[in-house]
Amino acid sequence: MTTVDEGAGAHAAQAPAADAAAAEAASAAANPALVGVPTFVIGSVALGLYLVGFTGSDNAVLGLVPILFMCTGIGQIIGCLWAIRTHAGPVAAIFGIFAGFWLSFAVLVTSLGHNWFGDATATGAATGAKETFLLTWLIGIVMLTLATLRLPSVFTLLFVLVDLALLLVLLGTAAGSTGLLAIGGIAVFAFTLVGVYLFFDAMSVANGGTSLPMGPPLIKS
Repeated sequence: MTTVDEGAGAHAAQAPAADAAAAEAASAAANPALVGVPTFVIGSVALGLYLVGFTGSDNAVLGLVPILFMCTGIGQIIGCLWAIRTHAGPVAAIFGIFAGFWLSFAVLVTSLGHNWFGDATATGAATGAKETFLLTWLIGIVMLTLATLRLPSVFTLLFVLVDLALLLVLLGTAAGSTGLLAIGGIAVFAFTLVGVYLFFDAMSVANGGTSLPMGPPLIKS
């Protein structure tokens, strides 16, 4: 009887462990980054191409806006709602904040082209609107950067590069400098590459592989 009891006890102990492993695997596969990160990357590529003047025409924004509305903005919202469903509060906050950025940027560009909120053709009106937008979001993303210093350092690198890109585009807009805007576009491509790295990590883990190195947090708990 002792042998039977021990076997039954071992089996009972293994069952919760198996359940925990299955739950962990399911959690890894149900990662909101699988949608939120690649849609962020796609929008970032479009923005970077626009800033560096890839098409050589202001009409490049015509290709940018649909991507920001229908891919990146919606993708960030899906990622945010998905993170809320999995009780991943910090992830939901990040995707929610970037949903606000991409969608408000798309609305800014569209509204300036159609005079939705006033006469954008008035002297300095469009420039002032862009400066207000960029400065506001620079402050917001710096806040996000500082609030997430306990995350792995790859996330800090991503947010710092976003901060740098916003600053360069703000300075380029204020000075009317296409050179600064192009450098801002290069900074956009830099944080896009970090986003690609994060997507590869999420996809690797979701498919049963190992996580890529994320780096230690700058502030340890």
